[in-house]
Amino acid sequence: MTTQAMTRHAMTRQVQMKQFRGFVAATGFAVALAASAGVGIAAAPPETASCAGCHGANGMGNAAANFPALAGLHAGYLNQQLYAFKHGSRANAMMNAMAAALTAATRSKIAAYYASLPVTPMAEPNPAPGGLGAQIAMQGLNTGTTNAVPACASCHGTGGLGQGRFPRLAGQPQAYLAAQLVAWQKGTRGETPTHLMRHIARKLSPADITAVAAYYAALSPNPAPGAPAASTKASAKTPG
Repeated sequence: MTTQAMTRHAMTRQVQMKQFRGFVAATGFAVALAASAGVGIAAAPPETASCAGCHGANGMGNAAANFPALAGLHAGYLNQQLYAFKHGSRANAMMNAMAAALTAATRSKIAAYYASLPVTPMAEPNPAPGGLGAQIAMQGLNTGTTNAVPACASCHGTGGLGQGRFPRLAGQPQAYLAAQLVAWQKGTRGETPTHLMRHIARKLSPADITAVAAYYAALSPNPAPGAPAASTKASAKTPG
């Protein structure tokens, strides 16, 4: 890199950091500023400034406003969602408009950036949530019948921490999780060719949706060191 290029890069980085610090100061995300200096975080595309307004400067979302966390989710999953918003297979007026102008390259950069962000460590709730929500999450419903619902953990992992392109559910806003299940029921979300979640969601009652959304919302998105996993504390057992 030439001296001129290095100077231009440094000036650009200073402007980006100034804008970022301003957002952090305005919203109180001090943790995000510390994380920005960490190693292994992908470069933030300019478009993420708009994302931060809803999803937070640290990518951990805004539970009060039901905006989900993006930090630490699989890049392939995030890219898939941006594609779905752009092409209409996932309906959301705000996101459809924001994704409309994104190129494939920009989508990939945004996805890589949020996938690289650290997930804020939190202790698991004590006592752990149980009841119907835990049953659906870890055992499923109506096993052995034509109306069977598989355990959420079979795809989304123990404690809802996600597995590959199956996203993390733990710690996401309850209303957001419930809204996604309703969207799959209604067909306004259908970004995968197999429509797996559409088939599952249509077997859930409103009470089922409320219970499982509340269960995952209560879990830690990144259990603090030494904290037991949700599956070891809940009354239901993970299917073998």
